[in-house]
Amino acid sequence: MNIEKWIERAGTTLRSPIERIFPAQSSASVGAEDFMNQFIAVLILFCASGTGIFGALTEGMTGDPTILLTKSILDFFTAAIFASTLGYIITVIFIPQLIVFVILFFAATFIMALINPSMIADFTACGGIIMLATGFRLCGIRAFPTANMLPSLILVMPFSAAWQQFIA
Repeated sequence: MNIEKWIERAGTTLRSPIERIFPAQSSASVGAEDFMNQFIAVLILFCASGTGIFGALTEGMTGDPTILLTKSILDFFTAAIFASTLGYIITVIFIPQLIVFVILFFAATFIMALINPSMIADFTACGGIIMLATGFRLCGIRAFPTANMLPSLILVMPFSAAWQQFIA
């Protein structure tokens, strides 16, 4: 599916409207091209991270906000670091992030009636693997394509149901 390439293309497409709204700041630390590249990377990091998607779905299904609260604390410090280079434009990232997470939250509430505790456990395990891969990527240990792993969060539910129905 190559979701990471789709995200990169979307970021490239959104580059010119973002530059019109927030012109690149002339700063000694970052040029205009680097400014947009860093902004797109931060946008992808905040809005399409496995932790955020997994956290929104988990809160919608179980009502447990722990993952999203942890992500918000980590995102605060990450945003502060990037804001030192990019400036106030970092605050705009909450808009697409809010839209994505609210959609995922409400989608999760609809599927909650169709699943059982075993399927939630399998979903949680799958999300944990994605979070582990994200951690390896952020630490520079191994660059796993975590965005390409996101469909597994959808596929784990039917596979778990089929496993329970036919094998277990």
